[in-house]
Amino acid sequence: MSLRALSAGDATASHLLILLHGWGANAQDVAGIAPYMQLANYQMVFPDAPHAHKLTGSMGAPGGRMWYALPDIFDFDQSFTHQTDLQQSRQLLLDWLAALPNKTGIPLENTILGGFSQGGAMVLDVGMQLPVAGMMVLSGYSHGPISSPISPRPILLVHGIQDPVVPITQAHQNKTDLTALSVDVDYHEFNMGHEISLQVLDVARKFCEDTV
Repeated sequence: MSLRALSAGDATASHLLILLHGWGANAQDVAGIAPYMQLANYQMVFPDAPHAHKLTGSMGAPGGRMWYALPDIFDFDQSFTHQTDLQQSRQLLLDWLAALPNKTGIPLENTILGGFSQGGAMVLDVGMQLPVAGMMVLSGYSHGPISSPISPRPILLVHGIQDPVVPITQAHQNKTDLTALSVDVDYHEFNMGHEISLQVLDVARKFCEDTV
């Protein structure tokens, strides 16, 4: 089993941006940012999470996927690491990322790994184990204690002050934890909800341009 993905941008580029979608979305959803990023010499790849999402009101969408299920009642301070579906997604994502340079011709050292919401949690989970150039966590959270990165890299954290899904306190905690690990954190919060706004895209584009 491998992850399916959509691609955009310059197929001959020397740099790569990977963006993981959130819970109940899919690759097509986040691939919509590609025209707004306007990144020269970048290829962009958007993988689908391996698990089908069961529609749950406004949080689900037809064709939605998830990296792992969320219980009906939970808080983001609890640990999800015991879940079998998360463990499976983690391994699939690590294997897919390890194989990607052979397909794109772009090494992980020239790759930025980003994610939105649950995708951002996956970035904090697996990204520290890889020699990526940088990481982006957009409206995300962590699965538990964050491990030290195997190599230096900046990490962009962006969150909405009015986020009704993932509380802003999660971003504050991630910033504190990453700073304690001596990670170079580029932190931004905006007066917005749980979304990828044009302000977020501007910050993300500048981060990509400045990182590799």
